[in-house]
Amino acid sequence: MDHETARRPDHGHVPNPVRSTEQLDRSEALRLLGTVSLGRIVFTHQALPAIRPMSHVVDGEDVLVRLDEGASHASLVATPGEPGIVLAYEADEIDSYTHFGWSVVVVGYTELIVKRDEAERLAALPDRWMDQPMAGVLRIRSELVTGFRLGPGPRPTRSRR
Repeated sequence: MDHETARRPDHGHVPNPVRSTEQLDRSEALRLLGTVSLGRIVFTHQALPAIRPMSHVVDGEDVLVRLDEGASHASLVATPGEPGIVLAYEADEIDSYTHFGWSVVVVGYTELIVKRDEAERLAALPDRWMDQPMAGVLRIRSELVTGFRLGPGPRPTRSRR
């Protein structure tokens, strides 16, 4: 099926503009994060906020991201085996038509993975969006995990006269 066939009609409105927001608990947020492979890492680069798309894997309560060759990630890591900087990782899955879906943010300290077997296991994971060799793996030790789900809200009731 091509994109034109799969395109949803756009009539300038969303079918149900009333939405509900449900806060997710830590375990559900991490479970949802594990269902997607792409997100965004948020960090400070030269004293300014920076956001980069990244591939990730959820490993227990930690998020592991690939560091690709050619990318400047020096500001993300400290000395191997030492706690690194605090950063955020965000991923979501929100339908562009209904605007229903979810979003998860993990905040934690970074750690460059130096264990060869763990780095090799992660290097074998498919990376569906970049054609770059992997330079390393960064572990984000989750300190704070937040998330929410956007869903349909209650339908307005009509008053009877």
